[in-house]
Amino acid sequence: MPLHPDLAGFLELVEFGRLTGKSHPMHSLPVAEARLEFERASAILDASPPEAVAVQALRIASRDGQSIPGRLYRRPGSESRVLPVLLYLHGGGYVVGSLDSHDSVCRRLALAGDFAVLAPDYRLAPEYPFPTAVEDCLDSANWLLEHAAKLNLDATRVAVGGDSVGASLATVLAISAVHAPQTMALRPRAQLLFYPVTDISTQRDSHQRYAEGYLLETATLEWFYAHYAADASNDWRVSPLLFLGLQPLADALVSLAEFDPLFDEGQAWAEQLQGSGTAVTLQVQTGLTHDFLRMHGMVAEVEGIYQQIGQWLDQRF
Repeated sequence: MPLHPDLAGFLELVEFGRLTGKSHPMHSLPVAEARLEFERASAILDASPPEAVAVQALRIASRDGQSIPGRLYRRPGSESRVLPVLLYLHGGGYVVGSLDSHDSVCRRLALAGDFAVLAPDYRLAPEYPFPTAVEDCLDSANWLLEHAAKLNLDATRVAVGGDSVGASLATVLAISAVHAPQTMALRPRAQLLFYPVTDISTQRDSHQRYAEGYLLETATLEWFYAHYAADASNDWRVSPLLFLGLQPLADALVSLAEFDPLFDEGQAWAEQLQGSGTAVTLQVQTGLTHDFLRMHGMVAEVEGIYQQIGQWLDQRF
């Protein structure tokens, strides 16, 4: 299937900006500027996120004595009800991305089904290289278990999820819950994995097919990895595909973009999950690129994706 026409038009504008010198590839920018550009893109991709969501600012304790910001999203009027919760981890290559860049995603997820969404703002590289992001996410999961009752959340009905490297971090949590329970006491019922990074140690065919011109570029991926885990590419916590002896994990929804350099490794991870005995629902979003969850304001079909997410997750809760 060809690129979605609205997305194709947007990518043509991006390319025109590069040709005229008005925009530049992320991997050519200083980190601070790349972060600003990523934040600005959110307002373009989804200019009108839903306002009718109850949002609570939180502080989540980390193992080094610091704390990281977090946000809890709920349907308005549901504050007095005990809800299941999705622990959602934003994407951004471990280098960019924030609570703000994915605020619209979390708002839409919170309205998609009968559950709350907890989003921790794990710390980023290069200031905080591997394994800080992993440890912040593990700490967030354990914090959720400890504080769920105070927040009117049901710690027995939890899912982990994320997009891009956020999905990778969610995968680490799901694996840890089974294979390293001493590091994570929370036991998720489900995983939501959107276009995950599952192996930074090698490039596959899709890295070449979609290397440029499809929003996320292969050179940008390598730039991210160099900042975060240059010396740890074979560690399963950044390359889950390298994990040996995988046992069945929580039910997984794996949603991939057709035009994405990460497509092949996402498909390989879905197959590895299935081989472990994990129940997997694999979806390929035809005509779309990486980051489609943030494109609600640009691609009409994204609304249907959110509806499917909500239905699938409600069934697991």
